[in-house]
Amino acid sequence: MLPADRVIVALDTQEESVLRRWVRELAGLISFFKVGSELFSALGPRAFKVLKDAGLRVFLDLKFHDIPNTAGRAVAAAARLGVDFVTVHASGGEAMMRAARRALGSSARRPRLLAVTVLTSLDRAALRAVGVRAAPGGQVTRLARLARRSGCDGVVASGQEISAIRRACGESFLIVTPGVRLPGESADDQKRILDPRTAFLRGADYVVMGRPLTAAASPRRAAERLLASLAAI
Repeated sequence: MLPADRVIVALDTQEESVLRRWVRELAGLISFFKVGSELFSALGPRAFKVLKDAGLRVFLDLKFHDIPNTAGRAVAAAARLGVDFVTVHASGGEAMMRAARRALGSSARRPRLLAVTVLTSLDRAALRAVGVRAAPGGQVTRLARLARRSGCDGVVASGQEISAIRRACGESFLIVTPGVRLPGESADDQKRILDPRTAFLRGADYVVMGRPLTAAASPRRAAERLLASLAAI
């Protein structure tokens, strides 16, 4: 895939007019967009209509985390919306992830199921505060192995853990990396970040970028600069 096909833009807004403006500005450059909790809570399925009418790919990132039956039914409902990627929390456990995977069926056109490992806003101190004694890297790798065993197609993990996941889970296992920032940019509320070029060189399949593009004075020019920096990969 070309770099432009491997960049996913996070559409974190509550306004349909803003969503449509971002889609217009990035048309022809970016073809994959992420709908997260904020946008979905505000607009629901209307957000998908905007994106699908424009012929774009959609990553639904609601991080389902529930009992197996409920998680499976939620993932099945997401599939009916026509999404390309959908997420569950790996910490929901093997039974939950297996139920989610079964709910997607066996069609080659089904959405890909990704397990969220450790949020990029969490560091070792934050993990310890919720009772996780392992360092972030060890916890991410442990959850990635569990996700693979449970039938997930890949994981969402920070750039810091890409190499370890590749060694543990193989080349065909998808790695989607959020918390991506260009050199010199603010980390905002992220703790474990990496620049997009390094993320791809380490083995990420996709990177997710939100505020560095959508909060720019010109999202289109920001995207053009980003893609130019990835041209040689």
